[in-house]
This record gives sequence, structure tokens and C-alpha cells, in this order.
Amino acid sequence: MPTLDLTPDELLSTTRSVKRRLDLTRAVPPELIDECVTLAMQAPSSTNTQTWHFVVVTEADTRAAIAGYYRRAWSSYADGRSPDDPRPDETPLGAASRHLAAHLHEVPVLVLPCIAGRPEGMAAPDLAAHYGSIVQAGWSFQLAARARGLGSAWTTYHLDYEREVAELLGIPYDTVTQAGLFPIAYTKGTDFKVAARIPAEQVAHWDSW
Repeated sequence: MPTLDLTPDELLSTTRSVKRRLDLTRAVPPELIDECVTLAMQAPSSTNTQTWHFVVVTEADTRAAIAGYYRRAWSSYADGRSPDDPRPDETPLGAASRHLAAHLHEVPVLVLPCIAGRPEGMAAPDLAAHYGSIVQAGWSFQLAARARGLGSAWTTYHLDYEREVAELLGIPYDTVTQAGLFPIAYTKGTDFKVAARIPAEQVAHWDSW
């Protein structure tokens, strides 16, 4: 499939967390998702075990059920507020989060990045390896999606109901960890900008803290 004309630096600096600019009316070809998964599998993983999985959900009723759990968790963090209830003092970031919660069921593709094993009881080094493996593959998936004109966001609200979603999708909860949920859709326009960030000199520590 054709990809956007982006340099590596442009791809890395303009892959945004897309929530309000997802095109909810346009179908996403399955082959695009397959390409993104194939590229994600080139990511490094702890001891090269490659124990990642990507659960791709397109069936409408299943997307709606997952979105229901997502909204319940979002509302809990929003003090019981409905995603359909904006506040006068709402920030752009808050509005984007609320918009996705309200419309997640309409997003054409939901992708759940997963990794074999469970984090409960892991020591810090093992936990870093556990999540580090799927985070690298997941970000590669998101970069590949951006290059193909698709938007995504790494969300985690549904993990408040990880066990219920695992049962819904047949994911073996006792042996597999869900690391997030990616809403995937074509974006409304592809002109994403470099985000405002704190200067690198505030976070780069040379030779010592």
C-alpha cells in the first residue's frame, strides 16, 4: 500500500495520539493492519522471545462491548461524568479524551497489543522486560499506521476491565497481558505537527543525573 511522503524524523515527530481526527466513516482495509503487524514484529523484545500478540477487532457488536467497558472506566476517572457531558472549563486534552470515550464504538478497528505472561508479582527488572517488549512493538505498529495515513492512540482505560475484555475476546487472561487499546482509523487530513515539548536539555543527563 502507498505510504505518506515522510522522512524518518517527520514520522517520529508527527505521530500523534489521534482521538478527534479519526475518520469514523471510512473503512480500513485489513491488509493495512496486516502490514502494520508485520512491521511491529521487527521490534526488539526481551531475549528475542517475540511473545507479543495483536488482537484486531472489527465486528461492530464486539467493538461496542469493548467501548462500553472503556466508557465505564473513563466515567469513573471523570468523577462519574458521562462522555456526552462537556464541562465549561474543559481543556483541549480533556475534550479529546471525552470525544474518544463517546465515539470509540464507531472507530472501525480496535487493536489490543498483548504480551505473554502476567505482571503480578514480577520483580522490577522482569516487569521492565515484560512491558518493554510490547511497548516497542506497539509503538512500531503506531508508526507504521501513521505512515499509511492511519491514526491511533495508546489508551488504557479499558484495562480496568481487562478480565472482562479478555473473556469477551477469548484472550487467556491468566497467561496473557493486555497492554493497551489502539483505536485505528484513517485520519481527517495528514498534516500533523510537531508537538510542544520541554527542551531536551531538561531531560538529558550526561554522565550523571
